[in-house]
Amino acid sequence: MARYQSEITQFLTELKSEKPNLEAEQQAGRALLWDKEPLSVEDQRRAKAAKLKQCAYVYSND
Repeated sequence: MARYQSEITQFLTELKSEKPNLEAEQQAGRALLWDKEPLSVEDQRRAKAAKLKQCAYVYSND
């Protein structure tokens, strides 16, 4: 018995068969932009100390 596959599923199956390394490329791109090592405690302290305090009303010149 044939199972129903939506057009999206058919498209993704065809795309993955045409480009077998697609998922590896996606993971490499994600690692480049998002998957980063956590900051050390010292780096966190320096980042907090370097942060500028924003005034309560951002459009004020005070």
